[in-house]
Amino acid sequence: MAKEILLTHQGIEEAKIELKYLLDEVRPKVIEELVEARNQGDLSENADYDAARKRQAEVEARIKELENMIDKAIIIEDVETDNVQLGSKVELQMLNTKEKLGVKIVGSTEADPFKGYISNESPIAKAIWNKKVGDIVDVKSVDKPYSVKILDIK
Repeated sequence: MAKEILLTHQGIEEAKIELKYLLDEVRPKVIEELVEARNQGDLSENADYDAARKRQAEVEARIKELENMIDKAIIIEDVETDNVQLGSKVELQMLNTKEKLGVKIVGSTEADPFKGYISNESPIAKAIWNKKVGDIVDVKSVDKPYSVKILDIK
């Protein structure tokens, strides 16, 4: 069975924007580069042609990936609940450093730690799943376990 593709409303919109950009701008440009390289003559030793073919393959693969993602996506609704769920925005406090951390629980496809989007499959998301404000949770990470306190859930 195919793995579910979980996306927020923002995630699906970003995928649609990227797909449109690839179809309308990148693909035609790559085809143009391919034609120009082909016009240079002998294809057996034409580095420009090889590079254009490689770029074409990458672009087409990403287009297929995005089309599949959009077609099979399950939209995560922003829900306000008392416990951590998919789509929850959670404020945590690292108990070892007292540092506060804001995260949003999203599907693995959309995860981006630099934006504070963490995968529902990550150790921290699994640890805080279904927990409530005030709960202290042990996170079993790859390096060493640590504890966090849930300060807020939106």
